[in-house]
This record gives sequence, structure tokens and C-alpha cells, in this order.
Amino acid sequence: MYKIYKSCADGIDELMLDQLEKGIWIDIISPSMEELTEISAATGVQLDYLTAALDDEEKSRIEWESDQILILIDIPLLRSNNDYDTLPLGIIITANCIITVCLEVNAVLADFNSMNYRTFSTFKKTRFLFQLLYKSATLYLKYIRNINRRTDELEQHLRNSMENAGLFNLLDLRKSLTFFSASLRSNYIVTEKILRLRSTNQLQHLIKMYEEDEDLLEDVIIEYKQAIEMVEMYSHILNSMMEVFASIINNNMNEVMKFLAGMTIILAIPTVLSSFWGMNVAVPFKDNSFGFYIVALLSLVIAATFAYFLRKRRMF
Repeated sequence: MYKIYKSCADGIDELMLDQLEKGIWIDIISPSMEELTEISAATGVQLDYLTAALDDEEKSRIEWESDQILILIDIPLLRSNNDYDTLPLGIIITANCIITVCLEVNAVLADFNSMNYRTFSTFKKTRFLFQLLYKSATLYLKYIRNINRRTDELEQHLRNSMENAGLFNLLDLRKSLTFFSASLRSNYIVTEKILRLRSTNQLQHLIKMYEEDEDLLEDVIIEYKQAIEMVEMYSHILNSMMEVFASIINNNMNEVMKFLAGMTIILAIPTVLSSFWGMNVAVPFKDNSFGFYIVALLSLVIAATFAYFLRKRRMF
């Protein structure tokens, strides 16, 4: 599926593929190969540039030819309250258009719509590119803060009730931070490379930066730096928390095993004594009418003695 947009004075016009003009934005979401072939033929963009973002394992990078440039970044994706993921987003810039390619509908592109048409322009391709990068960086920061808040909630819950579900939720959050860490570092390298290439004028014919664009790119780099620092800090906190809870679980298990071992020893004493007096041989008190009570009292006294001894040794 794809849609073609063009900014105008009072909103955004949606065009057809046979109405291509200069200054358009082609938004491609989970396309078929036939659609990609049509777009490649209409725009002159290499087919491998269009398909690069359709591999969910693809890493962030930047490639360019004389008439087109591919910028591939990882964007954050919210799948559930505890499950965050990353997804490749391909941004292709040519002399006449900007193209975005992604496997799924996402929050990065969702803000660039007819309701917010004043905040961006499809004609200003460089500004639009940096706005996409900035939106991605701020979304990472938002999700990282959400993960931190969710971690605090799970910590308070697990302090009162050590449930497997809570531990699995923590594991999902730690996995999400791991994905974020790898993606943020790759995205940061891409933005740094854009800045270096811009300074050498290698991309000047495709990415024309004005002073406001350079400021926006610097803001993007700062946001990515902050996101990397935050994800490292929260990852360390979450890893430490998982280790602490693992130690608590092991300690609780040891306490339970100690209690069960003590109870086994104490309950074994009456069993042993009753076994002795249950043998078909002559035993003490066999002719005593209070023999049962004497044996029971003896079992209770010995068991209580062992219980007191184990209690003093902190084994019960």
C-alpha cells in the first residue's frame, strides 16, 4: 500500500502515481513487489533501495548514488504495555521527491498528516528528513520513560508478591531496552555520518541544508545522545533489579527448604518411636494402661527438644 502526498497552501493533496510532481512525498507501508516495481519505474529509484526497509533485521545505514540517497534507521514500536520493538524505516531522497518505506504503520509517520500540515512541507525534503529523525529520537525518549515507569510499578508489585508474571514482564522490558540500545547507536552513527558528509559537500546536491536545518540536525544528534545515555542507565538499573529478585527468589527457596527439612526431622521422631512400640515384641509399658500417653508425651518432648535446637541454630 502506498499514498502520494503534496503540500499545498491549505493542506495536503493526495495524488495518483501517474500525477507525479516535484516536491511530493510517497509513503509506502507493507507494499507488494508489484507496487514497488511501479514506484521504481515511475520515480527512477533503485528497487533495492525500496526493499531495504522490508527486512526487519536490516541495520541502520546510509547509501547514495549520484541522483538518490537511502537513509535507513530503526524506529521504536509499541506492541503492548511491556513489549517494545524496533522496525527499519527507509527514507529515500531524490531530486524530485522523498519516499518513506516501512513494514508497519508507525507512530513516527503518523504525526505527518493533514491535521498537522503546517508543521512540515513535502517540498522541503531536507527539513522533512530531519523532522522524521527528530520524531524518531523523541519517540525513543518517550518509550524509555514509559519503560522506566513500568519498571517502577513492577518493582512495587514484586516487593509484595513474587509472581512469575511480574518477572516475565521485567524480562520483556529488559529485552526492549536491549533492542533500543542497539538501534539508537546505529541511528546515532547515521546522523553523525550525514553531518560529516554534509561538511564535505558530498550530498549537497540532494540534501541542501540551511541554518535552521543544521540546528535541527544538531537537535537530532543531541536527542539520540540523551536517549543512548538513558537506555544505558535504565538497562543497568533493570539488570541489577533482575539480579536482586533472582537472589531473593533463591533466598526464599532456601528458607522454604530449611523449614521443610526441619519439619521432616521433627515429624520423623514420633514416627520412629511409634514404629518401635508397634513391633510384635516385648516393649516397655506394654502392660501399663497409660503406655500410649507415655510414648506420645515422650515423642512430644523429644520433638520439642529438636525443634528448640534447630530454632537456636536458625535452621527452623
